[in-house]
Amino acid sequence: MELAWLEDFVALSESASFSRAAETRHITQPAFSRRVRALEDWVGTPLFIRSPQGATLTPAGEQFQRGAAGLIRSVNHLRRDAREAGNRETATLHFAATHALSFTFFPGWMREVERRGAIGPVRLLSDSMAACEELMMQGQAQFLLCHRHALAPSKFEPRHFRSIVVGMDSLIPLVAPDEAGNARWHLEQADLPLPLLSYTAESGLGRIVAAHHFTDRAPSLESVFSAHLAATLLGMAREGRGIAWLPAGLAAKDMASGALVRAGGPNWDVPIEIGLFRPAARQSAAAERFWASLQKADA
Repeated sequence: MELAWLEDFVALSESASFSRAAETRHITQPAFSRRVRALEDWVGTPLFIRSPQGATLTPAGEQFQRGAAGLIRSVNHLRRDAREAGNRETATLHFAATHALSFTFFPGWMREVERRGAIGPVRLLSDSMAACEELMMQGQAQFLLCHRHALAPSKFEPRHFRSIVVGMDSLIPLVAPDEAGNARWHLEQADLPLPLLSYTAESGLGRIVAAHHFTDRAPSLESVFSAHLAATLLGMAREGRGIAWLPAGLAAKDMASGALVRAGGPNWDVPIEIGLFRPAARQSAAAERFWASLQKADA
């Protein structure tokens, strides 16, 4: 049995589509199907019901699903522990961070953390929220830095993961100004079509925006462009393509220069936390020291 087979199983059980799961796993669909079949042969029973509508779990598949994600994390933790015992990557801290935070919040936060004491080498993986969640679920990252809000929960169950708040941010509706320096579109203009620059499903910020149902408050909002990167939406907003809810930390310079202005008052803002997640299971000695230092500083 190969670890990749377990990761394939998790991807297929979440997407219920061989084509989407194969795309997520970055392999061809025929190769993906063969690996899923190999896993079923190894288990000794079908795990999925195939149909033109997609793939659904069999009772055996539902039972297998209960332990698959935890087994992936355990194997990856075991590998990392073995490397630590062999004095390889002993002190390296492995972070995953969403794109918006990896080049805005993360560098300054690291400087503040290092002022309290050296933390050793750091490896940062930057990706969408969905991809970062997978890195954590598979045990390939020790920590995940991301925006979070109570209305848009993550995949991380409290019994398997811990978290602390390391910063605050806010999602603000922004738009390019007109020639007079006023908002080109305003959320209170209910009689005009309002072009919305929206986030795709992979984006954690998209989950937060969707949970606030702004299109219910402003029915004239219509998505004209979507992307999972906040930086992409910022660029499109700067070019006058529509309204985007952007992190204040990312858009601060554009707001200060007047390149972007508010498309609505503070009642349209969404205060959000910047959270750091970690598995509840024991990490490397370096990771545990780092976590303890954060908890001490927070206290």
